[in-house]
This record gives sequence, structure tokens and C-alpha cells, in this order.
Amino acid sequence: MLELADRHDLGSCAARREGSSPSVPTHADIFLGRNTNLKIETQPRDDHQVTMIVEIEAEQMEAARHRAARRIAQKVKISGFRPGKAPFDVVRRMYGDGVINEEAVEILVDEAYPEALKNSNIEPAAPGALEKIESMDPPKFIFTVPLKPTVDLGDYTSMRLLYNYTPPNDEKLEEELTNLRRMYAATETVERAVQDGDYVLLDVTGTGAGAESDAAPLVERKGFAIVARSDVRDTEWPFPGFASRLIGIEPGGKKEFSYEYADDFSEADLASKDVNFEVLVKTVRGVNMPELDDALAQKTGLGQTVAELRERMRENIDGDALGKYEDVYFEELINQIKAGATIKYPPQVVDHEVEHVMNDLEHRLKDQGVENLEAYFKIIDSNRERFIEEQARPTAIKRLERGLIMDDIARAEKIEIDNESLEVEFNNSWATLAMTDPDFAKRTKNGTKASREMIDAVAMDSANRLLTRRVLNRIKEIATGGTVNILDLVASAVQPPTAEPTFVEAVAVEPVAEEVAVVEEVAVVEPVAEEVAVVEPVVEAKPTRKKATKKKAD
Repeated sequence: MLELADRHDLGSCAARREGSSPSVPTHADIFLGRNTNLKIETQPRDDHQVTMIVEIEAEQMEAARHRAARRIAQKVKISGFRPGKAPFDVVRRMYGDGVINEEAVEILVDEAYPEALKNSNIEPAAPGALEKIESMDPPKFIFTVPLKPTVDLGDYTSMRLLYNYTPPNDEKLEEELTNLRRMYAATETVERAVQDGDYVLLDVTGTGAGAESDAAPLVERKGFAIVARSDVRDTEWPFPGFASRLIGIEPGGKKEFSYEYADDFSEADLASKDVNFEVLVKTVRGVNMPELDDALAQKTGLGQTVAELRERMRENIDGDALGKYEDVYFEELINQIKAGATIKYPPQVVDHEVEHVMNDLEHRLKDQGVENLEAYFKIIDSNRERFIEEQARPTAIKRLERGLIMDDIARAEKIEIDNESLEVEFNNSWATLAMTDPDFAKRTKNGTKASREMIDAVAMDSANRLLTRRVLNRIKEIATGGTVNILDLVASAVQPPTAEPTFVEAVAVEPVAEEVAVVEEVAVVEPVAEEVAVVEPVVEAKPTRKKATKKKAD
């Protein structure tokens, strides 16, 4: 296949695209000539591509045949002639018209394709494809050209959505302080019934209601450790509220109960099932939590005094709550815009975004110790094809569409970034990476030395992050009819080092900084929106050639 020589990476929605039209005369200018008349017919397709039929003057084919013969003579050794100097008739006699015509078609396609794009005012988004050679006398080629994505935002300025963030109250702070004390608590084995907050080691078995006595259990785990809690949490295993069922069981005691799973439960084997559980409590360990004092504050590294600890904890809680609120808020805003927008793109752009989704996932899995994607597919009992169609492609489409929306809003609202703000963002990003990313710290000697490539990458990431924040701020201003500034809110909310990224962070950063996919729980990480990206056309010099549909050149 003939890949375009200057093919630009379409990128995930983070990359900036630049056109690749040459500023100096090309072979097409020289060979086709200023007065060459290409007969071009275009036929729009339903998938945001265009069929382009290009007919070239017959005499140009003969000129191309002679050029092809010279190329062949340069590649092979012909007795009695220097490379490239053998006459046309000699080359023709030795290799035949078929070989010469094949090379001539390559020349014509490579040089006529970009000229046809220019003459037709077509802006491709990805490499085109030579689908068919309709005839050789005169030369007539049929191309498929993927078009640049287009977005019509509709009346997005009429959207309205109240921004009503309320910081967590003191009760939430006390709850988190208790959890912090629990992290530093000492435990001891006790001979009493399970109480709220105890660590419990147990065996759990779950069988389908009405199943035969020798039927395999639907749930089975030996030596399962869990914290008994009176409150119900959605993330509990094997179901929400399971931990509360353990309170009151004596060490060595058993308890039976049942649970009916919802139809949309995440584990397909349990969805819609009525399961009978039996638990055996093996060990109960009581918790002796430390006092909330200055010594504990210093041990946590969050302050020297209880007052400083409380202040830092409140900042962390507020930042986490703000991030979660904005996850929901901005997703709803972008969905409103999307509902009124018309977005068109060719399938090749989606395929390219799928590649980025898969690459992102593979990098995260390696960070978690999973060797490669094939090993991951075995863990989740899937394969590459099924995983792409069920998870990666839907994720890619959502990322692409939201990224295109963000692009268009940035253009429509003329949102830009200044050098001073970019410098501040870059310095903050660089310092954060040096402190939190061991690999980055090692490669840059704790941020003191780095390659130009790495500096440029962080600079681009910083620019994307800053531009995204400003786009989000603008659409919130539109939606609220006010001027609440999310930059001020984000700046006032200090995130703990291990916190999940806020919406602003998740939509702006590349995979390194997006939230990590947990192998057991998450297949594809999908930020609610992608970073702002200006998608410029890529003018291709050569189309991919589909040889299976090409007629033999006689």
C-alpha cells in the first residue's frame, strides 16, 4: 500500500493539526503543468466521505510511462547502460508494458491526487484511498476521500443550567477525620460479636436460589477481609450493604441471608439473580484508634497541629467534592450542547481515535503490572475484536465528539491563552510531575534537566489544560447567565496527592494525568470530554492504494 509521505498523525483530541501543503513547486506542478486539465467529478457519501473520480489527459499517461521506465532503469542493472540511462524501448523490451504501466500509475496517482484535492477544494481528515482504476486510456482513477470533521453547534448560547455547588458540611469533615484515624489505628483480635468498624476475616459462599445442592456456587471467596459498617456503600462486594449484615455475628459463627441482584448489575453472572449467602466469621479484630492530637497531625504530614490538620482536610474534602460536582455539571452541559449540535466525521477518524484509546489503556495496564493487552483480555475473558467494538469504539466516539465540540466553542468564542498564564501553568505542571511521577523525576533529575521534546510535551499539555479550563468557564458563564469563574474555584480547592482528577483536569490532560483504570473494575478510561483541539485539514500527497480493487494495467 502507498501511505502518504507527509501523513500527519490525526492525534487524540489533544493534538494540534497543521496542513501539509508544500510551499515550493511539487512534482505535480512540474509534471501536470499549469495548463493541465484534470477532469474531476465528486460524489458525496453518507459517511462524511466523498468519491472523487479523476480523469487525466491521455498524453500524460505516455509521459508517465517514460518517467516510469527511467525509474525502473535506476532500480535495476541493465547491461550497457548507466543507472537510469537505458532507453525507453530497451526497458520496455526487458520488462514489458505491464511493469511500466504499473509504475506509471504510481506516478500519476501520487501527483494527480493532491492536485485534484486542491482543485476540488476538498479538505481531507485522513489518507484517501485509491479504490479503483476505471480505465487506462485515458487514465481514470476513483478515490475515496475522508472529509475534515465538521461541527454545527446550533444555538448553544441558549442553554441554561444552574451551578449550585455547596461545600461539604462539618459532618463530612468529622467523618473523614475518623477515617484518617482509622488508617493509623492499631487492631487486636477480640472474642466478641462483630461491631461497627471492626475488621472481619470470613468465608463467603453464594448459591442461586433453588439451585441443586451440588450446583457450583455463584460467589465463593475464602479468607475475605472486610470492614464491618452500619452504613451502606455502593462499592461494597459482593453487594451494597453486605458489610452491615456481619454486625452481631460471633467469631466462629455463621449467618445466612439472601440478596436479589438488579438487572443491570455490573457482573453479568449475578445480574437478575436471587442468591442465598452463607458467611462464616473466622476472626474479628477490634480497632483502637489514636487520639486526634498534634502527634497524629504530624504523623500524617498534613500539618503540625490539629488545627492545621483540620484546615488541610477541609481543603481536600472541598476539592474532592467540587471535582465530583463539576464532573456531573459539565457532562450535562456538554450533553446539552451535543443534543443541539450536528457533528459529522468519517470512519477513519474514529478508527484513529480507537488506536489512541487502546494505546492509553495499554500504558495504564503496564503501570499496574499487566504485561500487555492480550493478558488483560484473558483476565476479563474477552478478545481484541470484541473489546474494541463493545468498549473502545464507543469510548473513542464519545471522546471525539466532545473534543470536536470543545474545539468549535474555543473558535466560536475566540478563546485564547496568554504567555503569562501559560508560564504559570507550565511551572505548576512541571513541579507536580517532578514531585508525583517517579519516572519523570528520574528522567529529568527531579525536574532540573530535560530534553527539548519533554519540555515541549509538558508545554503542550499545559496549554491544553489552560485552554480547556477557559472553554469550560465560558460555557458555564453562558449556562448560568453570570460570570462565576471556575478557575478561581479550582485554585481555591487544594487536591490531595492521591485524589481523582477533577473534570477540568480529566478533560485537559493526556493519558499520563488522566485517572488510572483499575484492572479489576475499569476497562477503558473515558474522560467526560477531551481537551480542546483545533482540527486542521491534512492535505495528503498520496492516497492509500487498495490493490485488491485495481484492474491489471496492460
